[in-house]
Amino acid sequence: METLVSATNGHKVPVTATGPLGKPVEAFFGVLGDKETCIIEMACASGLNVIHSSERNPLAATTFGTGELIKRALDEGYRKFVLAIGGSATNDGGAGMLQALGMQLLDKSGKEIGWGGGALGKIHGIQMDRFDKRISESRFLIASDVENPLIGKNGASHVFGPQKGASDEMVQILDQNLTRWADVVEQATGVRLHHMPGAGAAGGIGGAFQAFFPSIMKRGVDVVLHYSKLGEHLKGADLVITGEGQVDFQTAYGKTPMGVAQTAKEHHVPTIILAGTIGKGIETLYQYGIIGIFSIINRPMDLESALRQARPLLEMAAEQVCRTYFYDISNK
Repeated sequence: METLVSATNGHKVPVTATGPLGKPVEAFFGVLGDKETCIIEMACASGLNVIHSSERNPLAATTFGTGELIKRALDEGYRKFVLAIGGSATNDGGAGMLQALGMQLLDKSGKEIGWGGGALGKIHGIQMDRFDKRISESRFLIASDVENPLIGKNGASHVFGPQKGASDEMVQILDQNLTRWADVVEQATGVRLHHMPGAGAAGGIGGAFQAFFPSIMKRGVDVVLHYSKLGEHLKGADLVITGEGQVDFQTAYGKTPMGVAQTAKEHHVPTIILAGTIGKGIETLYQYGIIGIFSIINRPMDLESALRQARPLLEMAAEQVCRTYFYDISNK
């Protein structure tokens, strides 16, 4: 969101929303420079970044705040959306978001279930009469790099649950509850989310978009490249510098540096990656126009120290890369 708002000379709209654990958080959504496209980053309201690491609990965490951001944007008149899903603290299948938009998720007695991945085990039926009708009038582009299914060993709970605070026992419960959720969604809509690619994104909110919203999913980097018009900015460039927290063999699978490097290669511009850390398999990246990968860490340090000093470390590494690269060019 920050990238696209800045690249298109857009603006941000502040919104007080419900955080993952029910407490109010100061969030916002963006409006791109075309003044028609609203971009919402779910992490603003439902992300790991808005709660302390000690509070992580995907059994209780809700996407309700993300739904509130969508509702506020609808109230403001927007009907064209980009949804950036990732970094979530949640594993509720997007149920909280749907509840914020008027959908009723009912237990066997006909009462609304509570919030969080733990409550999904009680879901028995869905009542859509009060679901915001403006959703069907809108279009949603879902920016996500995750192709995981909703359930199973490669699903939302098993793959991403632990980083959200889930123990092994909790992972099993969450996966069972998402299975129950998927069963009920299929009964209500005919859409089978269980093993659908991308349905497991951001704790299953990807599946909610696939089942209930007029939406398409694209890699986050492709969305950013399109709206930022990177190709136009590369005309006449000598070098591209991009970055990632950790660069390894997974970077080749649609991560941002790969999208940037591929676009740069099309314009015959070399790319250098600056990374927090460098993992295994980076040699596979050199075939995509990447000529060098450098860690910004300049001495032994723990993660907390590295994060705290990220800005000066990045500046120093970038300067050294540019000094070396352009000295070589100027002396050829």
